[in-house]
Amino acid sequence: MADQAETGGAASGISSVVRDLDLIARQEQDLVLPGLTEADAWELGCWLRQRAADRHHPIAIDIRRGGQTLFSACLEGATPDNLGWIARKTRVAERFHRPSYAIGLLLQQEGKTITTRFGLPEAEYAPFGGAFPLRVRGVGVVGTVCVSGLPQREDHRLVVEALGAFLGAPIDGIQLQP
Repeated sequence: MADQAETGGAASGISSVVRDLDLIARQEQDLVLPGLTEADAWELGCWLRQRAADRHHPIAIDIRRGGQTLFSACLEGATPDNLGWIARKTRVAERFHRPSYAIGLLLQQEGKTITTRFGLPEAEYAPFGGAFPLRVRGVGVVGTVCVSGLPQREDHRLVVEALGAFLGAPIDGIQLQP
């Protein structure tokens, strides 16, 4: 199923959007990597794959650095549509250096689409949860990690969980509520 229509999200209301945007900003500050090697991408990707398999999540996973795919996997139940969502969500994270879910929430807050606000075609850019920019301390954004197959909020939560586990960082205070 293609990201279950990408419609799953926070409870309605502007206060929940503001709260989520604040938490996502904290995630971006706290989930900074010391580096990103091929071995790091493999470890992060394998953690995501194992966690998704344990939970029977039908997702696709993609980790990129500088436009090069370092890890890619599809679990049982993932479809070619999930790979399309990954490409579109990753373009958002690459372009804005922000999580794709944050961009979607900002657009929701403004009552605009990615096309009306930025002139970007929706066929190529999907401001929905699941893509997270990979920042390296002292360097900046060097890549992305993206998952697709769950409702968008859950895609985002899974990526944050994986980054927290990879860094050995507690995420209890920064994780979005289910």
